[in-house]
Amino acid sequence: MGRNQSTLLRKFHQARWDEEIICEMSVPGERGILVPRVEREIEAEIGDGVSRIPANLRREKPAALPEVSQVRTLRHFLRLSQETMGADMTVDASEGTCTMKYSPKVHEQLVGNPGLRDIHPLQDEDTMQGILEVYYRLEEFLKEISGLDHFSFQPGGGAQGVYANACMVRAWHEARGDEKRSEIITTLFSHPCDAASPATAGYKVITLMPDESGYPDLEAMMAALSERTAGIFITNPEDTGIYNPRIDEFVKAAHRVGALCAYDQANANGILGITRAKEAGFDLCHFNIHKTFSSPHACMGHSTGAVGVVGKLGRFLPVPRVTLDGSGYHLEYDRPDSIGRVRCFFGNAPTILRAYAWIMQHGADGLREVAECSVLNNNYLLKKLSEIPGVVIQYAQGKRRLEQVRYSWDKLKQDTGVGTEDVMRRMADFGLQHYWMSHPPWIVPEPFTLEPCESYSKDDLDEYIAVLRQISREAYQDPEFVKNAPHNSVVHKVPSPGIDEPERIAVTWRQYQRKKRTATADPKA
Repeated sequence: MGRNQSTLLRKFHQARWDEEIICEMSVPGERGILVPRVEREIEAEIGDGVSRIPANLRREKPAALPEVSQVRTLRHFLRLSQETMGADMTVDASEGTCTMKYSPKVHEQLVGNPGLRDIHPLQDEDTMQGILEVYYRLEEFLKEISGLDHFSFQPGGGAQGVYANACMVRAWHEARGDEKRSEIITTLFSHPCDAASPATAGYKVITLMPDESGYPDLEAMMAALSERTAGIFITNPEDTGIYNPRIDEFVKAAHRVGALCAYDQANANGILGITRAKEAGFDLCHFNIHKTFSSPHACMGHSTGAVGVVGKLGRFLPVPRVTLDGSGYHLEYDRPDSIGRVRCFFGNAPTILRAYAWIMQHGADGLREVAECSVLNNNYLLKKLSEIPGVVIQYAQGKRRLEQVRYSWDKLKQDTGVGTEDVMRRMADFGLQHYWMSHPPWIVPEPFTLEPCESYSKDDLDEYIAVLRQISREAYQDPEFVKNAPHNSVVHKVPSPGIDEPERIAVTWRQYQRKKRTATADPKA
């Protein structure tokens, strides 16, 4: 039986396993794999390996790893996989600003190739010419896509990319003997890292509020500009999905006082092949490779923040840079004006390879089609959700958005008492991933932020719309039912967020054991 075609709703119930932590499954002596001993001939030639490790770097006793058979390990992780949702399981248009797009599985075959999988960044560059060529070629692609002149893929994500850009802004001003530049200007609906990362780099941050149409106020920025302004860091379109058509005026105003301008293009899905940082006059930009160029988020483990700069700032980029000369590709470290490393080695190679393959598969016309489909999907969703009772769309009334929208359940909350967190939990009962609300504080009341990007079909979006329409109907008919959701999920209503209760959080096995002992000794703990 498929989904009900008259309602587009699916019958769904999440698997729920009473599953131990894998360390609790450990049985002394149980093995999943037996590692063969080194051959005598090899040991005679190079030794056992361990004895060459300095004594002060060796463990006093073996690591306390779980001892679990292969079949029990397989069952354990397959059961856990049935208790999770993600972009490959459901319509995941929910994570506005995060872009949960489909990642082609052929890319996993590419990055699983031993030639890439087993590479080590300390090996001789002559032995990794292939991946260095991919780095070089991807930089050429992003130069064309952005219009800027140089890129680095070393930052480990968008926020670190913004941090690197803030460091380069400082290096630029200091190289010119201008050390009074202590302020960065950003906007309320830019990505929060556009404030947080410069603050981490030591800047005072000035945040511009939106006007009645949702745009940052140009006059307010001009009033904030001074000889202390080091730069402006701005997202466009902002997290509302509203594109600022006067962005070049913001850039020109900043340049008039000697400031640099950084463009946050973390998820550029609505503007690929249509608008570029260069034409708006920006000096720096960054892309989140996994958001725009399709690499899995992987629990935030392997992202890449590609930072780009105009020619005059190229000497400040992190080292090493991948260069090409007549003899091949090289890792260049001799750059005295560089801000240095912002993380280990030269970036996340599998993510870079996936992005390179994704761009190669699309070509220039395909990238523009990605943007066109993203905008089309988003505005279809905007039109249909605006018809659901309880949904409010703030700012820029009657105007279209680009790749996402920050919606509001404020009217539903006022009418029924059901708010955005209640709706989010109820979505799980239909097999949908929770949606992203917004960064705190909630300037838009009872927010939810959706970004359908190019990956979802009309059928996918119609199913998503049907679920929200059904929850709205339930809220008006039986609000307590929605408030007590989820009913069909692994965990029913969560009593508290948990993340704000450090006494209940354990991120390591040892920490878990300590807290478990404490709780056993004191049941009230």
